[in-house]
Amino acid sequence: MEPHGTYRQRHGRSSLLIVTIVTIALRPGDANAAASCGDTCGAILTESIPEGMTFGAEFAPNPSTFTTWLNLMAAATRSLDIASFYWTLTNEDTGTREPSAAQGERILKELTALPQRGVAVRVAVSRPSRKFPLSDLEALEQSGAAVRVVDMPRLTGGVLHTKFWLVDGAHFYVGSANMDWRSLTQVKELGAAIYNCSCLAEDLGKIFEAYWALGVPGAAVPVPWPANYSTAFNAETPLALTLNGTTAAVFLSSSPPPLCAAGRTADLAAILGVIDAADKFIDVAVMSYLPTTEFSRPERFWPAIDTRLRAAAFERGVTVRLLAACWRHSRASMFPFLRSLAALADNRTGYTVEVRLFMVPSTAAQARIPYARVNHNKYMVTEKAAYIGTSNWSGDYFERTAGSALVVKQTGNGGGTVAEQLRGVFERDWSSGYSVDIGDAERWASVCGSRQP
Repeated sequence: MEPHGTYRQRHGRSSLLIVTIVTIALRPGDANAAASCGDTCGAILTESIPEGMTFGAEFAPNPSTFTTWLNLMAAATRSLDIASFYWTLTNEDTGTREPSAAQGERILKELTALPQRGVAVRVAVSRPSRKFPLSDLEALEQSGAAVRVVDMPRLTGGVLHTKFWLVDGAHFYVGSANMDWRSLTQVKELGAAIYNCSCLAEDLGKIFEAYWALGVPGAAVPVPWPANYSTAFNAETPLALTLNGTTAAVFLSSSPPPLCAAGRTADLAAILGVIDAADKFIDVAVMSYLPTTEFSRPERFWPAIDTRLRAAAFERGVTVRLLAACWRHSRASMFPFLRSLAALADNRTGYTVEVRLFMVPSTAAQARIPYARVNHNKYMVTEKAAYIGTSNWSGDYFERTAGSALVVKQTGNGGGTVAEQLRGVFERDWSSGYSVDIGDAERWASVCGSRQP
């Protein structure tokens, strides 16, 4: 690959020099390849637990996002690709000396050292807005990393909301954590790290390469995408592999549909498929849940997911539990919809539907940290599958915004499967003192966001 040129994208007083590469090397893709893999893959759940939160000695902590990212960098020998929304690892956005930003600063320091070790670092990032500083991205570029801005507002009307790391074509992280110091110490996050899984990692690499191609100035979304972006692994033909010693069927989904090459399951279709296949229970933890659009104008009713959850409870008697986030930025319009969903269950219907709100506590000092102290999780688990995504559950995220998700179908008994581990996280949070029933408005109404829709 040879450098083609440079350009500057200005935001206020700062500017970011982006090196563009026009020749893209992809491994050959074959949409008709056998959906199987000889890799013996390992998977761990990884979490960020905000400072000050405790769950009791009976709950063994999952590895932290911070240590997981450090481990992935330590394992890197050839390449690291990161798809990201924004970068604020150094706390410049708040103008304070917040001690808990130290972990983010350590991550950035380690990232900028990778090119000196011969590791090729590429970053695809959503077009920065004025509220996000550019210093992290400038430091990355100065260290030798290649950075491309993906102009999603122009391409699809959304943002690049994806959050994943891909190391050496063999290991990866996907989850809710942004490249933000708060995502390590002040925001509750959940993701999955997959190790020694080249078949699946190569498939994730095709999603990254799509972002990378769209980061060239003036790029347009191909219709259709070239064949080498296509995949054989999807909801209908998942990749068969061994995961944590157990047979699993796995695929990666993506959004919005225009960014899905041939064979790729759209993220909304992945969610609906997991819901429709459930026979016993559906547990959902997501920051925001709205059967509407949020950012497009005019806002529209968007009941795609909500309808399927109601149908699961009504038609198949599935137990549905939804854990949404309560924080200062919660939209007031979310709560009537949550109460409506919970209202399916009463003494006469026999339906089992419960809705609770998760509230991250704050000290006075923590409350002053902007955009912190929230349960940012985006996952679902049933008796048949685990879904770990990067999108909130409202219409814009699936129609216009770039996101991705890992779907794992795995049978087992004893707590070793991804679904069993994810269910354990959900049960811990659901039964904790940070969880409040949606019917207990006296406890949550005064702290959950603005009173304006």
